[in-house]
Amino acid sequence: MSTDSIEITPVAGPLNASVRPPGSKSLTNRALVCAALADGESTLSGALVSDDTHVMIEGLGRLGIPIDVADNGTTLRVAGAGGQIPAIEADLFIGNSGTTVRFLTAMVTLGHGAFRLDGVPRMRERPIGDLVKALNALGATVRCESPGGCPPVDVHANGLPGGAAMVRGDISSQFLSGLLMACPCADGPVTLEIEGELVSKPYVAMTLEVMRSFGVEVSAPDDLSRFEIEPVGSYQPRDYAIEPDASAASYFWAAAAICGGEVTVDGLTRNALQGDVAFVDCLEKMGCRVKPLAEGIKVIGPAPGEKLRGATLDMNAISDTVQTLAAVALFADGPTEVTGVAHNRHKETDRIADLATELRRLGASVEEKPDGLVITPGELRPALVETYDDHRMAMSLALVGLKQQGVRIANPSCTAKTYPNYFEDLARAVQQ
Repeated sequence: MSTDSIEITPVAGPLNASVRPPGSKSLTNRALVCAALADGESTLSGALVSDDTHVMIEGLGRLGIPIDVADNGTTLRVAGAGGQIPAIEADLFIGNSGTTVRFLTAMVTLGHGAFRLDGVPRMRERPIGDLVKALNALGATVRCESPGGCPPVDVHANGLPGGAAMVRGDISSQFLSGLLMACPCADGPVTLEIEGELVSKPYVAMTLEVMRSFGVEVSAPDDLSRFEIEPVGSYQPRDYAIEPDASAASYFWAAAAICGGEVTVDGLTRNALQGDVAFVDCLEKMGCRVKPLAEGIKVIGPAPGEKLRGATLDMNAISDTVQTLAAVALFADGPTEVTGVAHNRHKETDRIADLATELRRLGASVEEKPDGLVITPGELRPALVETYDDHRMAMSLALVGLKQQGVRIANPSCTAKTYPNYFEDLARAVQQ
């Protein structure tokens, strides 16, 4: 257990809050890659300031693509290299950022030289072999140093020839997103075939939409099972505004479900690029009311005397919000089953087994399944919740402390990965 912890203060009454989370990590890192491969300068506004975006910015800088940071990090001016990688060698440290290692591994194959990508010890346990296999099928020379196809990753780049590759769909959609963003700058046409069912489809749709914003169209059927990518040389530079982070928004919507009252998240609508806005549909199935607004989404929790109800939820498309939903499930009347998220075992931590451990610590009965878990609420109790250096574990399970006295979150600074000011923003929201 970490000796560093923070105790969550319970909330006295129902909420009445309006919040705007920081910019989307997923959109920030995708826009950075597309802007880096553009022919000219792009300006990204509303960018997320976090460890994950920092390592992406630093990595691009080491590749010879300078990024000017302004407005306390929320405005990024990217001097695109026109589909090229200026550096001929680089060692890239990517922390525990899955998006960064996967996106940059694909991107550096466009260069000419030697590149190595490494991260924290946990990164050396997160498989990337399926991405490496696909890149090698397209003519690249990439290998993993760690057993099981894990980083460090060595790339001996001489451009990406192109061709056809199979991509497994059941491990991480980030493999496919990394390929999709790099392949328009390949030497020849690329065909990507998805093997099996693709997880987290909204994230792939988001990738395609960001690419489209930077001038690149990809041909794909509605089920996203096959992608035809023509070489265009480079993306087009542009000014790009980044939405607030929908995964971060889930914590505030969930707070309304747990505490009652209402919480409005500004800047995110039903038309958002991020699939995680569908988290509100899960809350609706559990008894909350959801009110779409012109410039936001409001969640209204159970009225006094009413209880949340358990539900069976396939969260394959919104797997980053499973831990948030688990916190809500502790306050439901009856069990909640989450399915379709076997790939959550390969995240910053095993987000099925380790989540089950912490929910039990808080008093729940949990049945762990290969692709999810069944959460049966019990009598909640004070606990020091371990976070496994996983930002989402810390942010999600902190919500339990809004109702249950004595909940402490170990290693709260791990939220810096995607949301450095989370605990301050949460405290501000519940005090409105």
